[in-house]
Amino acid sequence: QVQLVESGGGLVQPGGSLRLSCATSGSIFSHYAMAWYRQAPGKQRELVAGIRSGGSTNYPDSVKGRFTISRDNVKNTVYLQMNSLKPEDTAVYYCNSHFVPQFPWGQGTQVTVSS
Repeated sequence: QVQLVESGGGLVQPGGSLRLSCATSGSIFSHYAMAWYRQAPGKQRELVAGIRSGGSTNYPDSVKGRFTISRDNVKNTVYLQMNSLKPEDTAVYYCNSHFVPQFPWGQGTQVTVSS
């Protein structure tokens, strides 16, 4: 069974940057489109970035131009580079497969943007 372990979150000032990592177990990683999601308190989980197995990416307008998703199919890891962070980016960030999350959710990693 695929396991997802997110890391790299923390407290950062507005305008700062963070790089999140999602390590996965299982050799099937390279076959899946993967994505990062986030959930803020009192809100539904939302997609923030997706990347297909071939490398094409998609982002919602709220993060486009600020966030970059990438993947390393050798290390079975997906990354999220977040720049120009805003207070509204504060949330717990998770990774999972794209389109329809198919794997058990990991613990997520907390990102707090505050001065």
